[in-house]
Amino acid sequence: MSRDTEAGGAGWLGDEVVSAGLPDKRLARRLHRLLDQMSAAPGQPLPAACGDWAATKAAYRFFDNPRVTEHGVMAGHFAATAMRVAASEGPILILQDTTEFIYSRAQPGKRPGSPMCRPCVVC
Repeated sequence: MSRDTEAGGAGWLGDEVVSAGLPDKRLARRLHRLLDQMSAAPGQPLPAACGDWAATKAAYRFFDNPRVTEHGVMAGHFAATAMRVAASEGPILILQDTTEFIYSRAQPGKRPGSPMCRPCVVC
């Protein structure tokens, strides 16, 4: 069974893709397949989600295609979200994770007070 029907009812994934702004039906089918694979393996890297090299290579080709844009991929999700909001009665909660990760340091690998920060003495 496809995650399309498991996760959110009949056709939730199709609803997300149907309004995608992709110029070709083949690209829309590939987006649907990619979303199905990635939703079946949340948090996994693309090769693990795709399952085999052929599917992984197809995913990389999809993302490298100059006709595939961020706006085109997200357009279907934005349209489906707008329809869900319009159909909703009552308050709508919009949650946001404001967690930030900062990976930069003044000198990577050297923490103040660590032995690596002290000057080396050569005898």
